[in-house]
Amino acid sequence: MLVGPGDDAAVLRAPDGRVVVTTDLLIEGRHFRRDWSSGYDIGRKAAAQNLADVAAMGAVPTGIVVGLGAPADTGLDWLDALTDGFRDECAEAGASVVGGDMSRSDIVVLGVTAFGDLGGRAPVTRSGARPGDVVAVTGRLGHAAAGLALLEAGRADDPGGPWRPALVDAHRRPRPPYRRGPEAAGLGATAMIDVSDGLVQDLGHIAEASRVAIAIDPAALPVPGSLAEAAAELGADPLEWVLTGGDDHALAATFPREVRLPSGWTIIGEVAEGEGVQVAGRRVSQGGWDHFRL
Repeated sequence: MLVGPGDDAAVLRAPDGRVVVTTDLLIEGRHFRRDWSSGYDIGRKAAAQNLADVAAMGAVPTGIVVGLGAPADTGLDWLDALTDGFRDECAEAGASVVGGDMSRSDIVVLGVTAFGDLGGRAPVTRSGARPGDVVAVTGRLGHAAAGLALLEAGRADDPGGPWRPALVDAHRRPRPPYRRGPEAAGLGATAMIDVSDGLVQDLGHIAEASRVAIAIDPAALPVPGSLAEAAAELGADPLEWVLTGGDDHALAATFPREVRLPSGWTIIGEVAEGEGVQVAGRRVSQGGWDHFRL
């Protein structure tokens, strides 16, 4: 960052000559609830989902700008906590909050734009997957969906093992594997995406853009004990959370089969001729999060 907040605009260094840019809009009641998440949680989550998109292009996040609409009676403590959340999540990714604006609104509305630097690498898009590639994931899958299910069922504060608060916290504050995006680019990833709307749905975007089929082996998917315990309590299927749950902001990527992936990446399937996403040999609908679903 060459010029930070305080002027009409910030100035970021772009040694690569190309700038990765992404933006998201978050609306109270649609994307978050203030009775479920603190201002700090919301700031962390809003920053994370944008910074993860930058990492999914193979870039290193550098900064965010924030637009905020809030009711007149919004407390200063809540606003300070929101700002702290933005700052701390940016610090996790090696980025900075470089500016923003705010206005009065009937509900809290957040618009976040993030920037990143490719460091001389080509961007990793959704359209480069090739038949014969392997499909791998890094980061958590299904945790945020399990946490949301606990909140919706009113079971977030029930007594129990440490898995309960950990899953609820996963919904409130995702942990994107930021450094894995540039790592994947350096390893020769052919396609990559931020898993924000569900693994099947987001891999479906890669399949469509690349004009290939993606086959997932459900036995290879990571389903930790915490998901199994929550699912048993709620009468749910933990694999369904892993396949269709959003908001974890894991990364899914395709790689040439000969690439040796470092620890932290799990191979879950392969790319083939055809179209769509298959799980255990059966084509499945994309499912996941739909921003226009009522």
